[in-house]
Amino acid sequence: MIKQIDLMFRTMVAELQQRAFDDDWAEDFPPSGRFVPVAVDGRRYWYFDQPDGEGGQKRRYVGPADDPLISERVETFKGEKSDYKARRKYVSTLTREAGLIAADRFTGDIVQALAKAGLFRLRGVLIGTVAFQCYSAYLGIRLPSAAILTGDADLAQDFAISAEVADSLPPILDLLKGLDPTFRAVPHISGSSRSHAFRNQSGYRVEFMTTNRGAEEYSEKPANMPALGGASAEPLRFMDFLIRDPVRSILLHGAGISVVIPDPCRYAVHKLIIAGRRQNDAGGQAKRDKDLRQAGILFDVLPVTGHGPSLADALEEAWDRGPAWKLAISEAAETMHKEYGDAINRLVGILKR
Repeated sequence: MIKQIDLMFRTMVAELQQRAFDDDWAEDFPPSGRFVPVAVDGRRYWYFDQPDGEGGQKRRYVGPADDPLISERVETFKGEKSDYKARRKYVSTLTREAGLIAADRFTGDIVQALAKAGLFRLRGVLIGTVAFQCYSAYLGIRLPSAAILTGDADLAQDFAISAEVADSLPPILDLLKGLDPTFRAVPHISGSSRSHAFRNQSGYRVEFMTTNRGAEEYSEKPANMPALGGASAEPLRFMDFLIRDPVRSILLHGAGISVVIPDPCRYAVHKLIIAGRRQNDAGGQAKRDKDLRQAGILFDVLPVTGHGPSLADALEEAWDRGPAWKLAISEAAETMHKEYGDAINRLVGILKR
């Protein structure tokens, strides 16, 4: 049975999440680097050394050490650096002592780059298994490793938001190539020139999804998303349900990354719905099993963590959306793993009355 972590660790999660959200460090001087004084012709200048990702350093000129504005910025940075180190210790404690699972390094680097570029500021939502990992910290529980293994990062943004926000990420492909130069845009199955997915040489995928606008003409080709830095997004049914009223959490990577993820109650119900719509081939079966495992875990722990009423509300909302939704929920409940089926069937039984 999955149990909550100790109150001390839950308090640490809350503190880490707030401090990561409040992070307003200048992009030019991230806390992973350091200011270095250099003497040139008898005068001191500040330079900034930053890891280049390949074991070396890249150095940039900042300005003369006797410039009061620059000196003030260096002093401020010392406090930011100290906070950064403290947050890294928080992440280490939560993963090593509390048993919460951190994102793998590459996934963490990708999410961090997207976050710094403004994805969550532009109301993007982290979805899929990487989002599921964040429920460990959000709910204060230890998740079984079998439920969180992934080889991709899935993101979503509402179509209307992307069209109306009047802002954009920098070019997505350039951003990804900055992490791994082997990233390439994946051609869409429809033959459209737009791409919603990017893959590197090792097969890691970054995909963007959006809400389905309903018309058939939009359902089989990627949607143009003005806010996604040249990336398009795959319109999917049920996505509007998943990303409505998202919540903020923390991804345990580095010094902690403030992320936006689906409400866990909606995530659980959404996994039920899409599990019943997976194809019956080997790949579809594996994804279905994973969907049901994640849904089952959340149906098991959400009532224990005080989210029972919200879970029932989310299930009722989905149930009331029509026959297709009811059928998908009922079929998934019937095939749910035995240890989770009773909870699912009780809730479905209530809705059928």
